[in-house]
Amino acid sequence: MALSIWRGLGPANAAWLGYNCNNIAFHIVLSIFGTMRGARVGHTVIRQRKDRSVFKLLVIALAMGTLLTGCSSTGSSGARVVDRNTAAPKRPAVTSGQYVVKPGDTLFSIAFRYGWDYKELAARNGIPAPYTIRPGQAIRFSSGSASSTTVVSSPSSSSRTTVIRRPAGTPINTPQNGGKPTPTTPATPAPVVATVPAAERAVGNWAWPANGVLIGKFASNGSLNKGIDIAGDLGQPVFAASDGAVVYAGSGLRGYGELIIIKHSDTYVSAYGHNRRLLVREGQQVKAGQSIAEMGSTGTDRVKLHFEIRRQGKPVDPLQFLPRR
Repeated sequence: MALSIWRGLGPANAAWLGYNCNNIAFHIVLSIFGTMRGARVGHTVIRQRKDRSVFKLLVIALAMGTLLTGCSSTGSSGARVVDRNTAAPKRPAVTSGQYVVKPGDTLFSIAFRYGWDYKELAARNGIPAPYTIRPGQAIRFSSGSASSTTVVSSPSSSSRTTVIRRPAGTPINTPQNGGKPTPTTPATPAPVVATVPAAERAVGNWAWPANGVLIGKFASNGSLNKGIDIAGDLGQPVFAASDGAVVYAGSGLRGYGELIIIKHSDTYVSAYGHNRRLLVREGQQVKAGQSIAEMGSTGTDRVKLHFEIRRQGKPVDPLQFLPRR
């Protein structure tokens, strides 16, 4: 019966009863003890009546005990936890097609975007150091001679990647779709994560790029976080993790926001994403610990730094290089 009463209560009444049922039960128990003490005195008839009253009160107390059980066991719908740690878009290395250079692109940013070692990409396209490219130039990912590269202009206002694929055996100057190139999606092979030799995991030349809480770790599973994420305060400094040269500074890589890429050697580059403001320019030399940006939330939904280290174009775990803290 008590359970039926409990279920029949509306949400508001149930909440009220849940809050006050302890006090109600407490007063009922006091009344029972008071009645029982009074039942010990008086005449026989009065004692019998009191005993019947005590029995009724015990039944009521039993019902309230059931309600108390309901108060302690009613479920509550807790707040739903939502993972708002948005990582940069995960792209495996592209091995076919061509990319048409847009204003603001550098060979390093293109190599970073598509998972290539910049030296290998430059060699494939016959681009000598210092790896200068120009808008409208086609960067090939597929194998072939450099002389077969087709130069196709793409509108600078387009924010989408333009990739052109030419079927095998088709002459370079053969028009397609009325002379317009056909944009296609590059092939998507399995993601490749570089294996770092133990001798290269020295921490002496690397420093943490920001102070804050580590909220995202490197992962090579299906989610594939290509770096680490460090939460911090809006505008706090972002530091160069090692000496090097800034080879990209801009917002042309979707999902990274305001991004800086630093070349440390012929083997390693590092990337710093989601900044609020960039403090260095392309071509500038930086030292480890130098402030290069202000932490922000561009390209994501919270203030954080997304930090990556690439070895020959492939992502590696930054925690293998950074000092333990």
